[in-house]
Amino acid sequence: MAVPPRLIVSQSDVVFLPNMMIREGYMPYLGYKTYYRIVGAEYTESVPLVLLHGGPGSTHNYFEVLDRLEDTKRMIVMYDQIGCGNSYVSGRPELWTPETWVNELIALREHLGLERIHLLGQSWGGMLAIYYLIEKRPKGIASVILSSTLSSSALWAKEQHRLIGFLPEEEQETIREAEKTGDFTSDACKAAVDHYMKMYASDIRETDPECLRREKKIGDEAYLYGWGPNEFSPSGSLKDFNYTDRLGEIHVPALVISGTNDLCTPVLAKMLYDGIPGARWELFEGCRHMVFGEATDRYCEVLNGWMQEHD
Repeated sequence: MAVPPRLIVSQSDVVFLPNMMIREGYMPYLGYKTYYRIVGAEYTESVPLVLLHGGPGSTHNYFEVLDRLEDTKRMIVMYDQIGCGNSYVSGRPELWTPETWVNELIALREHLGLERIHLLGQSWGGMLAIYYLIEKRPKGIASVILSSTLSSSALWAKEQHRLIGFLPEEEQETIREAEKTGDFTSDACKAAVDHYMKMYASDIRETDPECLRREKKIGDEAYLYGWGPNEFSPSGSLKDFNYTDRLGEIHVPALVISGTNDLCTPVLAKMLYDGIPGARWELFEGCRHMVFGEATDRYCEVLNGWMQEHD
């Protein structure tokens, strides 16, 4: 049975929707504020799920497609990491390091009294989960779900360049030239990168759920100084991220999720699957980087079964 969490939210922060309760709030952090959003009942027998979004510099928005997990009476916690969305900060390039974000996660668990959790990290969020589990060895992790993520920035960059090889030759040449000069701002380069991202990341359409289409305040500075100018050029504080040889230090149940057409290629996902003792891998055919947005029903079905097994 889960230990009931101690949620510090005011009544004014509580929003009631049909058959669902949503609470929003802010946690003080480094002199700024970290926004969080909680879906579902406060006290249940199911272990809460904490969601770590990608980027760095994306927001929680896309995770709202997982609100339906609350139907199983499980509390879902998502937040905007410092530097983006409702936790936007800029002009502080020195902040954008793994320690800043892992300490924020530690502080949020303490602030909300989340003693036992399932932890899901997507893309950069999965890197954060790996860093947290190996470097901080936290207590109370019922399981970890590593969704479309990586254990090595260098291998990620290598695989992205392999994927770029499937673009039209003129787009490949444009990207090669941009990498030589370090200037990715030309219209031709932006078009080539946009095509690459549509092929392997996402292509949001008017028929997609509102949370995927919603305008958001992206943390461009957090992304640039944390990762780099694009997905295939890690140059920020995460450029030397490499925990492949230490994945065996993760001793909680681990579920790896990826898509066949994902920025997280099967090569990258298999590194996680092979390296984490007893890990399970779910490969979603035809899905790109936002598997949960393209195969939401199956994604939720897999998550529900996994978490119920490890509650």
